[in-house]
Amino acid sequence: MRVILKQDIKGVGRKYEVKDVADGYAVNLLIPKKMAEYATPEAVKKAEILKATTLAEIEIREELTKKQIEMLKGVKVTLLKKANEKGSLFEKIHPEEITVALKDQAKIDVDPEFLKIEHPIKEIGEHQIIVEVGKNKGGFTLIVSK
Repeated sequence: MRVILKQDIKGVGRKYEVKDVADGYAVNLLIPKKMAEYATPEAVKKAEILKATTLAEIEIREELTKKQIEMLKGVKVTLLKKANEKGSLFEKIHPEEITVALKDQAKIDVDPEFLKIEHPIKEIGEHQIIVEVGKNKGGFTLIVSK
């Protein structure tokens, strides 16, 4: 059965793709859970338009982020967190927190999905944060203090 995916499904396909799947899989799982819809000619045309629009939006977002990556050189962002006497934080720092601090302190807006953090940040000190969008890479310093 031909269906149009309404979201990314691991092992099946990406959002707005038209796929052939087993009838039972489509009727019993994908369509009732609103993960897919029947691939009628009208729905296929609509999905193609939405897919093109989504790809254009992603391309524009990556282009903007590319320009912002160039501005990251030499930027230092400071976060104040609670920690014990040994310098260990009570909770790890999440990418969303880092992007909010980056926006507030350096006026640079980067999506959390583009941050590449090698290990969870759980200690006070300086940490190098990599921002990677496609082939473009940049980075900045995150300073965590009490």
